[in-house]
Amino acid sequence: FLVYCCLSGAARTLAFTQQIRANRLRRSELRVSTDTTRAPPRTGFAQKVLDFALASPIWKHLLVPQARNTMVKTAESNGIPWQSAKEWIKSNTVITNIQDCNVPDYYRREFHAYDDGNLCWEAAWEVEIASCSVGARNFPQYGCRGEDAFRGAFDSALEEAGAVVPAKGKILDMGCGTGMSTRRLARNFPQASLIQGIDLSPYFIEIGKQLLKLEPESFLEGGTWVSTITSDDRIEYFVGDAAHTRLESETFDVVNLQFVLHELPDNIALLLIDEAVRLLKPGGQLWICEMDFEAPAYAAQRANALLFSLIRSTEPYLDVYAESISDMFRSIKAKSRSVTIVAATGRHYGLVATKKKPDEDSSPSEYLDLRFNEDGEYRVGDTHLKVWESKEEKRSP
Repeated sequence: FLVYCCLSGAARTLAFTQQIRANRLRRSELRVSTDTTRAPPRTGFAQKVLDFALASPIWKHLLVPQARNTMVKTAESNGIPWQSAKEWIKSNTVITNIQDCNVPDYYRREFHAYDDGNLCWEAAWEVEIASCSVGARNFPQYGCRGEDAFRGAFDSALEEAGAVVPAKGKILDMGCGTGMSTRRLARNFPQASLIQGIDLSPYFIEIGKQLLKLEPESFLEGGTWVSTITSDDRIEYFVGDAAHTRLESETFDVVNLQFVLHELPDNIALLLIDEAVRLLKPGGQLWICEMDFEAPAYAAQRANALLFSLIRSTEPYLDVYAESISDMFRSIKAKSRSVTIVAATGRHYGLVATKKKPDEDSSPSEYLDLRFNEDGEYRVGDTHLKVWESKEEKRSP
């Protein structure tokens, strides 16, 4: 691990990409039904009792702090400076007067252990730190560098699915948060002329803008933040509803949705997809990176109602998302010339859908699902920590 930490960023990315690709069996024409891998809908009297319990204040005060503590403990166990990084961003934030936010009702729900959801400074200060913890949980073998490995897995999946950005291309990052995905898009695609990020939270957008001005260095490089950020004039952030952007139709070459859809009611998720298609130029691409509840690892976790309740306690729409994945894929297929889905991790997928051109409206869509091998096994092994773990345990040789 110490040798790995000394490698250059370019070498780490190359080594990781090679490892991910080696884990995949390359088959050019593979379509496998995933119906047998999905956890069945959780219904019945026992489920109603659990739903009632989850809605109670007592259960909330038990589960939500536990879910948060798991994230903080994971960070600290892997050398991610949760507290000091939070104090740094908090002390460097220029607090602006944010008026009462005009947001849809669904967005006012409690999210991620915050009573005000994403509509508060606390969530904006911690979201990038928490993302590092998520990375460490998904790729524990990389420890404090798990976030880069995690997002690198999606870079690789999108590339395999055919993601391209033309010269002078324009990218829209829906649900950009504080700009983690937006900045990575800018870094990965220097040929793009514009990368815009839109989010409903004015707190997230404000922190995103301030981080670009502050240009902090990562703690891995002796700095005070969880990543190194360089200002980029091509990046623009604005507050808005991604389901109703009011932007001009057919102006973007790529619309990106990364870790957004699982936080939405199913009808809102479909509205975002419709809006993305409207904004894409003919031949443009929709990119989605998300949780995959058709993957055996997540299906097994969801089948255990008590175990799944720990995750669900801070993700109010997670069950809805899990049930609507197939409908969402069908909706995307109906609007696209081609759709390719690739397993990114043992629990996540990357999707690239290409918008039809006017003369292709009546032509059938090409749909390629590369998540499963011919024998029905998920193409990427699951490396995620167990719910009760915070760090990969060293095993005796």
